Amino acid sequence: MESAATLLAEVEDRIAHACRVSERERSEVTLIAVSKTHPPEAVESLIEAGCRVFGENRVQEAQAKWPELRERYPGVQLHLVGQLQSNKADEAVALFDAIHSLDRPSLAQALARAMQKAGKAIPCFVQVNVGNEEQKGGCAIAELPGLLAEARTLEIPLAGLMCVPPLGIEPTPFFAFLDKLARDNGLEGRSMGMSGDFETAIVLGATHVRVGTALFGGRG
Repeated sequence: MESAATLLAEVEDRIAHACRVSERERSEVTLIAVSKTHPPEAVESLIEAGCRVFGENRVQEAQAKWPELRERYPGVQLHLVGQLQSNKADEAVALFDAIHSLDRPSLAQALARAMQKAGKAIPCFVQVNVGNEEQKGGCAIAELPGLLAEARTLEIPLAGLMCVPPLGIEPTPFFAFLDKLARDNGLEGRSMGMSGDFETAIVLGATHVRVGTALFGGRG
């Protein structure tokens, strides 16, 4: 089994290559190590290897795993990359440094209240359902302008857009589309690309890639 340092080096090489191909600086891309279902020891190995930004899918799992890790490694950032229920907004604002799954006005309102109560502003990516998949989270494409306007009115810091392309379909057009949506709406961030396709996402403008399997191996 490869060590955390080896796996991280391999992913870093892939990111560096994609940046060279697209004539971008490595510093333009944030690697998010998606640690969902993986135990604290696995996370700690990656932290020791130099990884500094992690992603979790669920508030409850993050609450169980991360307080102690963050106390020991204060420089580490934690992003929420999975769906968020409005009734978990307070916990999410307390736990995370960024949220990648803002997808509806009711959640925007809940997050705005939670941020005001906590006295902190958490950057949020608006998740767009780029494949119009009924079973998948994300704002419908037609509803994006309204949701962005709502978030801006509520003074939620907008980091950019996020997407998860449909499984089993070439992701390139979906990444290109999210990049265009971000440009059209004056947003800097593009959270897109996972273990199997993050190089493509980087070439098409990704600023944040969410990598789990390539860094941790299979599910914990």
